[in-house]
Order: sequence, then structure tokens, then C-alpha cells
Amino acid sequence: MNNITRLTFIVAGGLALAACGKQDGQAASDAGSVVKIGQVSPMSGPISHLGKDNEYGAKLAIDDLNAEGVQIGGQKITFQLVSEDDQGDPKIGTEVAQRLVDAGVAGVVGHLNSGTTIPASKIYSDAGIPQISPSATNPDYTRQGYKTAFRVIANDIQQGHALGEYAVEKAKATRIAVVDDRTAYGQGLADQFVAAVKANGGAIIDREYTTNTATDFNAILTAIKSKHPDLVFYGGMDAQAGPMAKQIKQLGISAHIITGDGAQTPEFIKLAGAAAEGQFASSPGIPRDKMPGFGAFNDKFKKSFNTEVQLYAPYEYDAVRVLVEAMKRANSTDPKVYLPELAKTDYNGVTGHIVFDDKGDIKNGLVTVYQVKNGQWEVVDTVQ
Repeated sequence: MNNITRLTFIVAGGLALAACGKQDGQAASDAGSVVKIGQVSPMSGPISHLGKDNEYGAKLAIDDLNAEGVQIGGQKITFQLVSEDDQGDPKIGTEVAQRLVDAGVAGVVGHLNSGTTIPASKIYSDAGIPQISPSATNPDYTRQGYKTAFRVIANDIQQGHALGEYAVEKAKATRIAVVDDRTAYGQGLADQFVAAVKANGGAIIDREYTTNTATDFNAILTAIKSKHPDLVFYGGMDAQAGPMAKQIKQLGISAHIITGDGAQTPEFIKLAGAAAEGQFASSPGIPRDKMPGFGAFNDKFKKSFNTEVQLYAPYEYDAVRVLVEAMKRANSTDPKVYLPELAKTDYNGVTGHIVFDDKGDIKNGLVTVYQVKNGQWEVVDTVQ
């Protein structure tokens, strides 16, 4: 082969390779980029119904975003949900948090429980990955100083204040017994409730403890019965609150039960049966019929998953959207680039107006108190 022929082949080959490279690059550009968003909740165990509810909220947000054809940095983005089950266990919570970091997620929505959210938050902070919890209400989550930690729901200082004030001022309870499950959520909310009761001139006549796996509360309730309470507060989830309400009735205790958002669910009514009637619970946020986007969200939710919203799914949906809105403003899906924009969030979501304070808490968080009437949760008061 002479030099001219060899040169011709080299040039032709180079042009062919360049053309192939351009075609491959163009195809990759047309296909866009895949951005992973993590979701963590207990999808097995006694509150798996709440964990799946959260996951469904995230899935719906991801589906909507992909249908909208979001573009960031000049590329079409396909969002992918990476879902993990922490079983409501703090140890497993940190393990799956590290797994999400290793998977290269751009942000995390979760965890559901305060007890898993708080230890996991250090792992996300160390990795510089933004985390928004739709449901963890313990104040300590955002008091650690992590710039990556946010929540789209009122915390237990606000919720405990609302419950304590309602118990004394509206329910007119004068002898209040308190039980909690000793988790970061249950005990934390109970502590805030006790402080609010005392601040409003009420009396705590007994304080008892259980676990977040117990189902038999007869020994605790028998001790409480001897002190003649007119209200029993429970700090924990619906898996325990439902059976507790039933056992209160079976023991002939005339006091109502009042609890927090972990039990303000259809599952509580199912587990408590007839004993659910007349019981109270609070939930952060405004009532669903007052949420600006709940109607459309609820229709899509039922159509997609053939089930009703349990509790936090609308907040999970908003949390995913808030992450992506920050990416769009920053014109980047890089956590380090869009994190500063997350702190500047000013977003009108399904659940209402979302703005964060300097700790990452939602500003002006509202709390609604509900009572079971005719087998359904009905609004009795909304407190700021």
C-alpha cells in the first residue's frame, strides 16, 4: 500500500469514527439523562401500609415528572425512583441510607419515622445529598445543623402544642394519662404534649411506656384505670393505637384516647373497630379538603394504585417535586449545585405553600385535630 492510499484509509477511517461518535453522542442526548431519587420507608412490618403509602406518593410524582418531559441543563431528564425498606429500624435505616449514597442518588425523600430519619441524616449530610422527610416530626432532625436536612410537615413542637392545648382548653380534660412507645417519634411527641398540657394548666396523672411492636396493653391500662383518667394520650403509630383504643373500652375505661399523626389513619379505625368512635388524633397540615391540589392528586392516586391515601402520600409527592424544582432553578441535578436552591424553596404544592426556615423546617406549619365520627375522621379544629 503506497503512502497516498494509506493516508486515504486513515482519513476515511477517522471520519467514519467521528461520524459514529457524533451519532452515538446524539443518541445519548436524545435519550436524555437518568437521575435517581431515593425513597425510604418501612415497607414491611406493622406499619408497612404507611410505608407503601409514602412510596406510592413518590411513584406518582416521578410518573408525573417523566410525563412532563423535564429538561435540566439542556437535556431531557428521566427520573428513576430507587426505593428502600428500612423496616422502621434505625440500624437498617443507616444501612439503606449508605446504599442509596453508593447508588448515586441525587436526592432522598424520607425516611418515614423520626427514629430512622435522624441517624440516616448524618450519612446524607456527609455525602452532600439533600434529604426531605415527608413525615418525620421529631424536632431533633433539623436541629443537628445539617444543611441537607429538610421537612415538608410541621414538627412535634407545633403538634404537641396543638394537642396539649386542645386536650385542656377544648376537651376540658383535667386528669390525663400518657403512654408512648419510646421511639424518637412517640416519646418525642409525648414530651411535647406533656409540656403543652402543663403550660395550659392541665394535670398529668400517670406516664407509662410500651414498645412499637406491642399489641397487649392490659397491664399498662389497668394501672391507668386505677387513677381515673378522663383522657389517655398515646405517642406512637396506628398499629398500637388501634388495639389500645379497643382494650381501653374492654377494660371499662371511660376516657377517650388522643394521639398524633401516626394514628390519624384509616388503619386506626380498622384496628380499633367500634372503639374508634369518638377518639381524637392530630395531623400536621391543613385538612385534605382544604389542600389546594389534593382533589386531583387523590383521583390520580386511586386510579394508579387502586387504594385510598393513608396519611403522608401527598407530602411525599410534594417532597419529590420540591427536589426537582430546586434542580430546575439551579439548572443542574448535581446535589452540590442545587442544594443551595433547595433552601430558597417557595413552592405551591398539593399540600399547600412550602417555604423553609433556616433550619429546614416548613414555615408556619399548621396542625389539624380530628375526631372519629360515624366511622370517619372529621375535622374539629385547626391550630397554628
